[in-house]
Amino acid sequence: MLEIQNLYCGYGRGDVIRDIHLRAAAGEFLCIAGPNGCGKSTLLKAAARLLPFRGSVKINGLETRDFSRKNLAKELALLGQNSPLYFPYTVEDTAALGRYAHGPAFFGGPSSGDSQAVHRILKILELEELGKIPIDRLSGGQLQRVFLARTLVQDPRIILLDEPTKHLDLAHQIGLLDYLADWVKAGDRTIVAVLHDLNLALRYGTAAVLMAEGCITAQGPVEEVFSGQALEDAYGMDIRNYMKNLLEKWKYI
Repeated sequence: MLEIQNLYCGYGRGDVIRDIHLRAAAGEFLCIAGPNGCGKSTLLKAAARLLPFRGSVKINGLETRDFSRKNLAKELALLGQNSPLYFPYTVEDTAALGRYAHGPAFFGGPSSGDSQAVHRILKILELEELGKIPIDRLSGGQLQRVFLARTLVQDPRIILLDEPTKHLDLAHQIGLLDYLADWVKAGDRTIVAVLHDLNLALRYGTAAVLMAEGCITAQGPVEEVFSGQALEDAYGMDIRNYMKNLLEKWKYI
């Protein structure tokens, strides 16, 4: 569904990412891993057409450059690391912003279908009881789930996630990723997610991309990527033995 070729992108002082090639198929949960500053967030922003880039980004064979903003929003949604708070909308109103791509009726007030979609997602994310609360009164974890709700309410076929479990406690991390793993299997859908927690990437990813210094250094099935030398080279440490030693401690608790 998503195909990226020869992608270069930066912020005015040279390219942050260089010569990126990747494909994410329907039904795939593709995890992007790599150390801080290697270009993971830049890659997602370029794929979502939030940054100018050189190269090709296609959805089902069509260049994203040729999509209107509204039509692109029907196909692809991005949840970034830092979503700004412009106005203290309620939880329901913030989630409902994800419906703007689904017809003019929303701008005269949400349709019954919009409202049903919003309440269904709020219930899944355990936000239903907070629906009338202004978002500037929420904790960081609650706010992250509201922005996730807005992304899911958009109902795209491709979701790009940049650290979606940020600020979430363990129970909500697992609940969210369980839901996304089921979501991507339920039809013509794809997830591309940046995950710093390699345990979560290994648990939920069907494929992985490893980045270092702006380039992709390994990609393929997640078990193959994480078992290769590229993982240690990217992070500068023996990741696998560190994880195994940490797991050993649980045997004595």
